[in-house]
Amino acid sequence: MKFGIDRLLENRSLLTELEGRRVALIAHPASVTAGLVHSLDAIIGAGVNVTSAFGPQHGLKGDKQDNMVETADEFDPVYGIPVFSLYGEVRRPTARMMDSADVFLFDLQDLGCRIYTFVTTLLYLLEEAAKTGKSVWVLDRPNPAGRPVEGTMLVPGQESFVGAAPMPMRHGLTLGEMGHWFVRHFGLDVDYRVVAMKGWQPDGEGKGWPPSRVWVNPSPNAANVNMARCYAGTVMLEGTTLSEGRGTTRPLEVLFGAPDVDAKAVLAEMRALAPEWCEGAAIRECWFEPTFHKHSGSLCNALMLHAEGPFYGHDAFRPWRLQALTFKAIRRLYRDYDLWRDFPYEYELERLAIDVINGGPSLREWVDDAEAAPGDLDALASADEAAWIADVREHLLY
Repeated sequence: MKFGIDRLLENRSLLTELEGRRVALIAHPASVTAGLVHSLDAIIGAGVNVTSAFGPQHGLKGDKQDNMVETADEFDPVYGIPVFSLYGEVRRPTARMMDSADVFLFDLQDLGCRIYTFVTTLLYLLEEAAKTGKSVWVLDRPNPAGRPVEGTMLVPGQESFVGAAPMPMRHGLTLGEMGHWFVRHFGLDVDYRVVAMKGWQPDGEGKGWPPSRVWVNPSPNAANVNMARCYAGTVMLEGTTLSEGRGTTRPLEVLFGAPDVDAKAVLAEMRALAPEWCEGAAIRECWFEPTFHKHSGSLCNALMLHAEGPFYGHDAFRPWRLQALTFKAIRRLYRDYDLWRDFPYEYELERLAIDVINGGPSLREWVDDAEAAPGDLDALASADEAAWIADVREHLLY
C-alpha cells in the first residue's frame, strides 16, 4: 500500500501541476516516504519549488516534549527556506506565512483523535487558504486507530486548539477525509484536494496501521501503535492529577499512575461497574517512577494498557469509555480524591482542563455524580457517535 506522499512522488501529472508554483510543506518527523526519506528532502529532490516549510505542535523536528512548549521560526540550514512555527507566537498561519507559497502540501501523521492538535492545524490552514486564494493538498496517511468512533461530541462554544469543531473524541477519519468535512461544515470556498492512499484498508490487516510500514513518532510521546489506539482515552489523564506516564518510556499507554491509589482495587471496581467497557485490551498492574512531570521521583502504582497483539479486539476496544470508567472507579473508592487538575491547558485559562479536553463538562459531571451509572454516559455518547457516523459517511475515501 502507498501513502499520499509516495503517490505524489510517483505521479508525474501531479508533479507537473506544481511546476511554476511556489510550494510549502507542513510536516513533522513522521512525514517520511516508504523508504524513510523525509518529505521535505523527497519533494525538493523531485524538483518541486519548495519556498517554505511549516512545523505544527512539537515542531518540524519533533523536539518539543510537552504541551505549551513553543517552537520559534527559523531558516532551514540546508535549503535556506523559512520554517514557520504553527505552535509558537501563533497557531494560525499569518498573512506573511500564507504569502510564502501558492500551494500548501499538508503531510502530517495523525492519531485519529480530536484533541491531537494537527486536526485543528488543518482547519486553520484551510480557513486562511480560503481567505487568500491558496491551494491546500493533503498527502493522506492512515488513521492508526482505524474507523471506530467514540465519545461525546464537542459542545458548540467549547472550541479550543484541542477542539476544532463538533466532533467526537475518536473521529474515525483520515486527515484527508477530515479536510473534506471541514470544507462542507464551515462552508469554505477553498481549492482543496486529497492525494489519497492506495490500498489502505482501515478494517483490514493491522486494523488501521499497515504492518508493512514503519512507525515514526509524529510527536515525542506517540511512540507506537499501542499508544495511538489508547490515546483517545489516556489523553484525558492530562486533565487530572494522575500520571499519564510522562517521564517514563511508555507515556499515554497507562490508565493512570499515582503513589496514593491502589491499582488492583481500581481495576476490580472497574470490572464490577462495567465489565464490557474493559474488553478489547489487556489491563496489567505495574509500577513506575517518573523522571519528570507529575509525581516525578515518586513510586506510582499503575494500570498498563495493551491494545496490541493477541489481546487487541478492534471492535470491542473503547478507550474513551475505559478511561472514563477508571476515573469513576477512583471517585467511588476515594470520594474526596483531588482528581481534576486546575491549570492552564493549551492556552485555555478559564475552564478546567478535563472540560477543555472533552469539549464540555459532561464527562466530569458524570464521574463526580455518585448516582450516575455507566449507562448514563453510554447513552450520551452513543447518540453523538451515531450522529457523527451519519454526518461524515459521504466523505469516506477508503
